[in-house]
Amino acid sequence: MAKDKELAVSRREAKQRKKIKRLLNFDYTLLLIVVFILAFGLVMLYSTSAYAASLKMGNSTFYLKKQATAAGLGFIGMAFTTKVDYRRWSAMVFPMYLGAMILCIAVIFVGTTINESTRWLTIGPIQFQPSELIKIAVILLLASIIDRAPKAQRFFFSGTCMTLALVLPAFAIVAISNLSTAIIILGIAVIMLFIASPQWTKFIGLGLAGLCLVVLYIALASYRAGRINAWLHPEDYVDGNGFQVLQGLYAIGSGGLFGKGLGDSMQKYIVPEAQNDMIFSIICEELGVFGVVCIILLYILLLYRLLYIANHAKDMFGSYICIGIMAHIALQVILNIAVVTNSIPNTGVTLPLISYGGTSVLILLTELGLALSVSKNMEFDNEEV
Repeated sequence: MAKDKELAVSRREAKQRKKIKRLLNFDYTLLLIVVFILAFGLVMLYSTSAYAASLKMGNSTFYLKKQATAAGLGFIGMAFTTKVDYRRWSAMVFPMYLGAMILCIAVIFVGTTINESTRWLTIGPIQFQPSELIKIAVILLLASIIDRAPKAQRFFFSGTCMTLALVLPAFAIVAISNLSTAIIILGIAVIMLFIASPQWTKFIGLGLAGLCLVVLYIALASYRAGRINAWLHPEDYVDGNGFQVLQGLYAIGSGGLFGKGLGDSMQKYIVPEAQNDMIFSIICEELGVFGVVCIILLYILLLYRLLYIANHAKDMFGSYICIGIMAHIALQVILNIAVVTNSIPNTGVTLPLISYGGTSVLILLTELGLALSVSKNMEFDNEEV
C-alpha cells in the first residue's frame, strides 16, 4: 500500500511538473505580438474604411465590426488549436487536405462573385474563402510527410519532387480563380521542402520551371496581361488597372517621415477598396516611414518567435508546422508590400492581421494557435525538469 501511495504521489508530481513546464514554455511573447498587430490593424482598418463604409453601407463601423467578429472567432480557433496537442492533427492531414480541395472545386461552380472575382463560398449567412483553408491544410500535410519520412527528402526527384507533386493539384485548382493565393500555397510548399532537402541547388531549376508556368498562365488570360502592362506603365492605365497603383503611390509619397497623422489620410477617399490590399499605402500616408518601420519590425519579431519555436520543437512535425506558418506570413507580407510599392504586378494579397478579410484573419489566428501548441512542448538543452 505504501508503495502504491508513493507511486500515485510521484505520478501526480510528474503531471504537475509537466503542467508547470508547459506554462513556462508557452510563448507569451508571440501571443502578445499577434494581439498588438491585430489591434493596430483594427485601428487602421477603421481609419481607412470609415468613409467608404458610410457611403456603401450607411454605417462607418461596418467593416470594423465584421473584422472584429472574425478576429473573435479566430481567437476561439486559436484557443482550440492551442489546447489540443498539435500531434493529434497528424492523423487527419489527408482528409483535411482533400476536404479543402473539394471546397475549392465548389468555388469554381457555385462560388460567389465579389468585385469581379469568384473566390467565396456562401453557405447560409456564412461567406468564406476556401483557398485560405487549403493553406493550413498544405502546411499540416507537408509537415506530416516530412516528419514521417525525413530521409526521403534527401532524394530530390524521388523524394522532394514527389512530395511537391501532392500540392500541385491544390495549386492548379486555386489558380483558376485566385492566382495570387495559388502562388502563396506553392511558395509555402517550396520553402518547407527547401529546408527539409539538402539538395538546395536543384531548387533553382524548379524555380525557373515554376516561373515559366506562371508566365504561361498569365498569357492565357488578357486581363492578367493587362495587369502586367499596368504595372510597367501605370500612368497609361489611369482609367483601369493603373489607377489603384498610382493612387497608392501618391499616398506613400505624401506620408513623409512621420505621416499626416492617424485618420488624416486624403488618399483613402480615392484609392479603391483601400481597406483591403492597399491598406499599407494608407499606413504610409498617416504614420509615415516611422510607423511603417515599426510595423515591419513587429512582423520580423513575429517571424523570429516562430523560428525560435521551430528550433526548439519536440519533433519535426511541430518544427515544420512553425516553418510553414512562418513561410505563409512572410510571403504575404513581402508580396503585399511589393504590390503596394509597385515592385511587382498587382496580385491581390492581403497584409496579414491588418487588411480587411474575415476568413484570412480567422485562419491565420487558428494557424498561430498551432504554433502556440508546439511552444508548450518545446525542449531545451540541459533542461531541468
